[in-house]
Amino acid sequence: MSRDLRKYAQDTSVQLGVGAFLLLFIVGDGLIYFIYGKGAAMMGLLCLLAGVAPVLIILLFMLILNWIVKRANRE
Repeated sequence: MSRDLRKYAQDTSVQLGVGAFLLLFIVGDGLIYFIYGKGAAMMGLLCLLAGVAPVLIILLFMLILNWIVKRANRE
């Protein structure tokens, strides 16, 4: 029985990233809602989304580059 440690490390990294974003959005925005109210929570959510947008754009760009390189190496 062989183990693919690279796949395990990649899965763990993805799970940690998703968990961090969920924690930031749910707990962070939840505390804003609890302390300051609905209007402030909506503004906090907007600011969180604006802050995450560059990260998502870079991630999308890297995924597209990876797809292009794999396709070019196949031929």
